Amino acid sequence: MTLLLATATGLAVASIYYVQPLLGLLSAQFGVGSASIGLLPTLTQLGYAAAILLLSPLGDRFDRRRIILVKAAALVVALAFAAVAPGFAALALASVAIGLTGTLAQDLVPAAATLAPEAERGKRVGQVMTGLLLGILLSRVASGALAAVAGWRAVYAAAAVAVALLIPLLWHAVPRFVPATQASYGVLLASMGRLWLAHAPLRRAALAQGLLSVAFSAFWSTLALVLAGPDYGQGSAVAGAFGLAGAAGALAAPLAGGLADRRGPQAVIRVAALLVFLSFTVQALAPASLGLLVVVAVVFDLGVQAALVSHQSVVYSLDPASRSRLNAVLVSGMFVGMATGAALGSALLGAFGPRAVPALGAIAALGAVVIARAR
Repeated sequence: MTLLLATATGLAVASIYYVQPLLGLLSAQFGVGSASIGLLPTLTQLGYAAAILLLSPLGDRFDRRRIILVKAAALVVALAFAAVAPGFAALALASVAIGLTGTLAQDLVPAAATLAPEAERGKRVGQVMTGLLLGILLSRVASGALAAVAGWRAVYAAAAVAVALLIPLLWHAVPRFVPATQASYGVLLASMGRLWLAHAPLRRAALAQGLLSVAFSAFWSTLALVLAGPDYGQGSAVAGAFGLAGAAGALAAPLAGGLADRRGPQAVIRVAALLVFLSFTVQALAPASLGLLVVVAVVFDLGVQAALVSHQSVVYSLDPASRSRLNAVLVSGMFVGMATGAALGSALLGAFGPRAVPALGAIAALGAVVIARAR
């Protein structure tokens, strides 16, 4: 079950990142600049954040299995639409739809937390999060490599087929869930505001992870354009291959979850945020180097993913009956950060050049360090 949930989570969340290694190709095909082409990942992540906030709370109200199956089918449709999009505007609309339906991943993670034994919750969530994080990072490898051979439309078509193949497996394997509440939709939405006000650890987790996500997204949303520039001169396949470097960091997720179970999550969060700050500071100050870029990708991805798993361990322990809503608040903050990082990173790259992107990442990560040290 854990393997299936991890695989499904990875494929679902991968859908919102396939576009990043394609930005150079799409910019050339549609004749738009770096700031405009940056709208595609920005719109996807804003759609994801909106759906997390508005739809994920339904997991506490309805059978989560049914929600998972409906969203999986809708994601297939959104990916198929992207594959046949006739122009930039249509692809932008498809990007929003992919973001909305890609929140399937955030229904699967609370499902794993609910099914896990109390003593192993951090570890099990970490294992499913490994699937999510590998999906985020390896999606770039698959996207860049496939686009180099068959074009960008093949990327979305293959993604639609992969998710479609998962649906019958989820139908047969995922159990039904008893709703944790009978509250109306309006009451559920209002309760998220009350949860925000009632739980200081939730506020700190959402703010700190949101700032780390600004740094994360600024790097990955501009990487293809940076690599295609004069400092590196590389194409989409190399940009996608960087996902392998980031995947090494993602493998730390189960270890971070287990460490959070044993030692407490706060220590993990503080160290993780500091790693992100140091990696971007080095990138901003050191001479341009492909090898350094690989090391930075490994280290800051490790920090971001370890912090996320530890933040989830904190949040899921606050109120077991509200896990979907707590997760919605945390991940909404995370993806607002993602969208902000994509937009700011693209704008700063166009205005000031590639050094501005790690400078943004270092500043955002420093904010997360400060929050992580607060009580």
